[in-house]
This record gives sequence, C-alpha cells and structure tokens, in this order.
Amino acid sequence: MLTQQIKTDMTAAMKARDTLKVNTLRGAMTAFTNELVAKGRKPTEELADNDAITVLKRLAKQRQDSIEQFTKGNRPELAEKESKELEVLKAYLPQMASREEIEKVALSKKTELGITDVSGAGKLMGAVIKEFAGHADGADVKAVIQGLFS
Repeated sequence: MLTQQIKTDMTAAMKARDTLKVNTLRGAMTAFTNELVAKGRKPTEELADNDAITVLKRLAKQRQDSIEQFTKGNRPELAEKESKELEVLKAYLPQMASREEIEKVALSKKTELGITDVSGAGKLMGAVIKEFAGHADGADVKAVIQGLFS
C-alpha cells in the first residue's frame, strides 16, 4: 500500500534528519486523513492506492501552481522550496504517459469512434483520458487532440 510506503519513508527521513522530506510526507499523510474524513470514513482507516494517488496528484498540482506564482512574484527561494517538495511527491506518483503514447491512442480512438472534425474533440478527449485511467496529464491530452484537428 502506498500509504504504508510513505509512512516508512517518512520514518527513514526522520532518522536521516531530512526536514524537507519529513514535512512534505507529513503533509501528504495529513491530506490522506482529510480525504478519509471527507468521504465519511474513520481517520484511522487506510486510504486505497488509487485514492492516495489522486490526493498526491492534487498536492503536486498545488506545488506546481505555487511555483508559478512564486516565480511571477519574484520569490525564487520559495519557488525552489516548492520545487523540491514537488520532486519528493513525484517519486510516489505513477509514471505518466508520453505525448507520443497519447498521440497513438488518440489516433486509434479517433478512427474507432469515427470522429472526423473538431466537433467530436470533447468525446475523443474523454475516451483518451478514460483509456489512460489517470496515467496521462490532461493538459498533454488536450494539446495532442488540438494538434490532431489543426
């Protein structure tokens, strides 16, 4: 289970006195507990791996947004901290599909669904995202599909 792995890694980081990793993983564990409570379950239960990955993706997106904001606000030291936290979180996320893989699937789904013009782009995007089941970045899928119709 992913939550057990994170707990184990957090303990190891505590022993190694890796403050950044400890704080990042502690925040992830808190987010897991919050997710359990939001779903009406007990905080002592363990979050399923697919739910844990969803939470980790949300945390990674928050870090990405913070990096952009801190960079725009001319705060490179804060952007660097968020970037390091993002790297810690990425270690627990599944490998995302490359644009080439997305393009192959998009082309096959396009012919399979018989989509010929841009009006079917939304349907195609839904089919491609469903095919990857969370292993493809939505922004990449959107860019590939827009490229198919331009």
